Amino acid sequence: MDPIHGFIGTSNISHNTNLMIAAAATTTSSSSSSSGGSGPNQLSRYENQKRRDWNTFGQYLRNHRPPLSLSRCSGAHVLEFLRYLDQFGKTKVHMQLCPFFGHPNPPAPCTCPLRQAWGSLDALIGRLRAAFEENGGSPETNPFGARAVRLYLREVRDSQAKARGISYEKKKRKRPNQAPLPPSDQPMISSSPNLQ
Repeated sequence: MDPIHGFIGTSNISHNTNLMIAAAATTTSSSSSSSGGSGPNQLSRYENQKRRDWNTFGQYLRNHRPPLSLSRCSGAHVLEFLRYLDQFGKTKVHMQLCPFFGHPNPPAPCTCPLRQAWGSLDALIGRLRAAFEENGGSPETNPFGARAVRLYLREVRDSQAKARGISYEKKKRKRPNQAPLPPSDQPMISSSPNLQ
């Protein structure tokens, strides 16, 4: 048994708790260590969440019909997983016919569906991508880094931005101040005498 399948097999999540599994996949743990002295075996909040997400995805593969092995998992299966998680979302995404389409703070409730927020999906994929490689997967075969997954996340981000009236602008990196060029390196401006 290779290390990837061995790690997935260690999940102790029962088949009857699919709802809790999906909720745990995108909900950040609220329990973190508040004591000053942490032991060497204590994992960070990120590492705990990554392990939970990895176990959840492994459970999803086992419950898939027909069951899937991780070695046969592709970007298409990852997209299927993300769409499956939408049913447990908590973010209101307005439909185009909704009068609140494009309003970040609608004044009244509407019947538009709840979905997973783009930021939650993006963070989830980042954790699963890292977990795949940490458990023996090669970056070249990582289904979480597939082009289809990146395009799907971009599409979700853009559609949610329009529907919710929220712009996701990429933060611009501040460039360090450049020193002015020394006089010898500055271009020479020739001045010709005025001819009349």
